[in-house]
Amino acid sequence: MRILGIDCGTERTGYGVIDSDGVRHLLVAAGTIRTNPRDAMATRLLRIAQGLREVIAAHAPQRASVEEVFHAANAQSALKLAQVRGVALLVSAEAGLAVSEHSALEVKKSVVGHGHAAKEQVQFMMKSLLGEATPVHLPDACDALAVAVCEATRARFESLGLNKAAVRA
Repeated sequence: MRILGIDCGTERTGYGVIDSDGVRHLLVAAGTIRTNPRDAMATRLLRIAQGLREVIAAHAPQRASVEEVFHAANAQSALKLAQVRGVALLVSAEAGLAVSEHSALEVKKSVVGHGHAAKEQVQFMMKSLLGEATPVHLPDACDALAVAVCEATRARFESLGLNKAAVRA
């Protein structure tokens, strides 16, 4: 199965595409959609939507997974991040993808083994799971790949008849 992971941000939205059977994962593509912080929010959201549509058209994923918002510096930041997440969810659904959402805690637990892992631990595990070509120098893309791996693992458990609560436990 081909999965698109999305790590939302107003300046940098990371994306990662993997092929996975839920056990083995293969890096297909990863990168960052950048916006200009001086542009109006509507312009930035449009750029993110266009970028995600290009990724979906180029790589034809079957599923998309978006990281949930878990904290923000302030209410204004949370609102902007929620707008980007809305764009990611809309574009994914618009493309007919099965869409899921995972908390940062769930992603870290799935990839590293515990939910309070440091960013460096996630990067190390992604490189271990996906190989040397993993863009650990692009933290947003690396995080998006981790979201995709989390979704692949969850989908495998679901296909085996295990529920989401059992996967999170």
